[in-house]
Amino acid sequence: MSRLYPTLEDMTVDRMAQAQVAAQPPAFQHHPQLQVQPPVYAAPQYGLVHPGVLAGPPVYQGVRPQYPGHAAVFAPLYPRLDGFPVVAIPPEQMATMVAVHRPQGMTVATVTPAGAQVVAPLSGNAAGLKKAEITHGIRHVQIGMVKPGGGKIGLRVRNINNGIFITFVERGSPGAVAGLRFGDQILQINGANMAGVETDKAMRTLQNCATHAAPISMAIKDRPFERTITMLKDSAGMAGFVFKNGEITAIVKDTSAARNGILTEHQLLEIDGQNVIGLKDKQVLDIIRTSPACITVTIMPASLYKQMMKCNSVSMVQKSMDHSIPEV
Repeated sequence: MSRLYPTLEDMTVDRMAQAQVAAQPPAFQHHPQLQVQPPVYAAPQYGLVHPGVLAGPPVYQGVRPQYPGHAAVFAPLYPRLDGFPVVAIPPEQMATMVAVHRPQGMTVATVTPAGAQVVAPLSGNAAGLKKAEITHGIRHVQIGMVKPGGGKIGLRVRNINNGIFITFVERGSPGAVAGLRFGDQILQINGANMAGVETDKAMRTLQNCATHAAPISMAIKDRPFERTITMLKDSAGMAGFVFKNGEITAIVKDTSAARNGILTEHQLLEIDGQNVIGLKDKQVLDIIRTSPACITVTIMPASLYKQMMKCNSVSMVQKSMDHSIPEV
């Protein structure tokens, strides 16, 4: 079974531990009390996991981060859109779908769809890994009734490549409370498909829903244009990349950022799951400095980011964008 690691440093440490086990003298095989045991790592602080690994959510099922003052948002995920609200899977069948594999003497997590296990001896306790998780799955989102007469959902959207994407989430709005995030793709609104719909028509659809003060049902694909990179900070509290106006412009040689594949000409969207769009560079730097030793950043190509933000005013984003810190 293959192994996946959140960082290159996790892979290095785990391979060293495995090499130590493999290097046991043959004579030790008959003396279990003298054998070097397989590595057992500290259990992560989140999720239903077994000690020693970083476990993601079960296949196609997850929990959206809970924001301060908001109710927890439990969001089932679906491999495709067709019939997502009506498919019911019996608990006994679900138990067979989410398998747990335990080789002798080794602790592993739930098996991923690709048949790989995720091992994290260094970053397993980093809550930012869960807060920043991108599933790319489809979930159903129900937005509660908006205040009649001028009520706002708190979203702005834009057509990108014939898809409708969320480009702004207002702080404290019904959209923010529902757990919607920048970069989410709206597949359906109240059962109407959004593929090919122009930006103005999509905005009118949302405004009409708000006018009727009725609950809004959405099918959301989780941030298809975005990806996350997990890194370990150095003794100075830096991860090894340089950014200006939120765009990564340089990578420092022989740092965790360089080792783990961060790219220039990409825009910083989140730090450990916290949206940083619209914040000044100094504010973002302070968040990085005060974050734990292991951080996870969410990025997307800068050219695509500029296209998505084209019609959003700078002042609106700076003053009203939801920068809540997600909780897990």
